[in-house]
Amino acid sequence: MARVLVVEDQRDLALALAEHLEARGHESLVAGTARAAEAAVRGAHPDLILLDLMLPDRPGDHVLRTVRRQGYDGPVLILSALGHETSKLRSFRLGADDYVTKPFSILVLLARIESLLRRVPPRPENVIRLDGGRIELWPGARRIMVEGAEVHLRPREFDLLLALTRRRGRAVSREVLLTDVWRYARASLTRTVDVHIGGLRRKIEVEPANPRLITTVRGVGYRLSGPP
Repeated sequence: MARVLVVEDQRDLALALAEHLEARGHESLVAGTARAAEAAVRGAHPDLILLDLMLPDRPGDHVLRTVRRQGYDGPVLILSALGHETSKLRSFRLGADDYVTKPFSILVLLARIESLLRRVPPRPENVIRLDGGRIELWPGARRIMVEGAEVHLRPREFDLLLALTRRRGRAVSREVLLTDVWRYARASLTRTVDVHIGGLRRKIEVEPANPRLITTVRGVGYRLSGPP
């Protein structure tokens, strides 16, 4: 699983890209401004950056130059409506690894992302800490510790928690969870998600009847608390 930072101010496009990346098993982070992108690179250390050049506060070129000067050596793939040669050459000179012009084919973009990621040495699996460190999650080993004790989760419960973790801080619909975890989306089956959420809460929440980690978003689905 790679960590990919999507720097794109068109929120619908950014979230769509994040969903596609997560469906491929990657973790996604989204930033809508240059300032947020630079902070995310410092704090999250992404394996790859998808970078739009037209950002509301500063140009994407500025982000690229800044992160390279600060030592970021992962691949950077430019996404831009600017297709002329001058823009491409400037990006490559500043340290871009690839350049994709909008509009683009999502399948081609994903293939180019995977190609770039193959050049990145695998990162040692890092523990994911939730709820102020009370919960520790190892995705690859499929292990979870709650207050220092290992807890057994059923496979669907673990997959459900992982799906919410990849979208931490964002409301996730029951339909998206059905597609991500069960690989189907039928509105009549959303009760399945509710049942598994209930089981998950009983195992990891301090007060399952008054959950603070996995909260219900009325009319939508669920949200895992914490920074995105």
